[in-house]
Amino acid sequence: MLRHTPIITLTTDFGYRDYYVSAMKAVILSKCPEVRLVDVSHDILPQDIMAGAWILRNSAFLYPKGTIHLAVVDPGVGTKRKPIAVETKGHYFVGPDNGIFSLLSSYTELNAFEILHDDIMKQTISSTFHGRDIFAPAAAMLANGMPIHELGKPVEEINSYRWASPISDDEGIQGWVVHIDTYGNLITNIPKELLEKCKSQPFKIYVGTTIINSIVSTFSDVTDGETVALIGSAGTLEICVNKGSASEMLSVYKGAPVSVVFQKA
Repeated sequence: MLRHTPIITLTTDFGYRDYYVSAMKAVILSKCPEVRLVDVSHDILPQDIMAGAWILRNSAFLYPKGTIHLAVVDPGVGTKRKPIAVETKGHYFVGPDNGIFSLLSSYTELNAFEILHDDIMKQTISSTFHGRDIFAPAAAMLANGMPIHELGKPVEEINSYRWASPISDDEGIQGWVVHIDTYGNLITNIPKELLEKCKSQPFKIYVGTTIINSIVSTFSDVTDGETVALIGSAGTLEICVNKGSASEMLSVYKGAPVSVVFQKA
């Protein structure tokens, strides 16, 4: 059940230099003037689908149930990849079937539908701007109360990317940097639950050529410019530099290994 005042969030790699974000908002507002539009991010690196997936995973379910999340990071625009609408946990997601909704399925099962509604698909559709011509109208239809199944036909399985899961044994934990935020913090796929052993035995964290000997609570637990390991807001291990960019200062980028090695007595 959608809220009386519908909410549509927008997540894209469009930036603010061009008219793309404004055009999508114009389409939505022309069809649903009372909608509340929320910009999540338009600064995702161009064509970085998994960065979009990460941001959706960590932000979408903080919004009220009934929120519609319009996500467009779409390097395959104009190809045979499907435009889809997805429902899960009382939230709605609209965008390309290219993996951007990959990380939602860890919460619950998804109900997905290919967008085929005549009011959308029989209009003139640009081969380069489905955000304006397909996804924005579909999001507006949902905001106006249209049941999601009326947008098109069911999709049995959506396209998914999967990050490798961290590996844990008696020797330690092997993980990877899966995201770098705007501050240059290295966000890993190592959840705090796997780090429980670090409370009971000595360990070292290896990232690039840097070795870290402890996990602290806040950035200010170390001096300015010092490297620190902590549990970030997403509940995973992060490598940071107090008042600096860990990615730049350590020359470490997305996909780099991060190892937690237990020290034998």
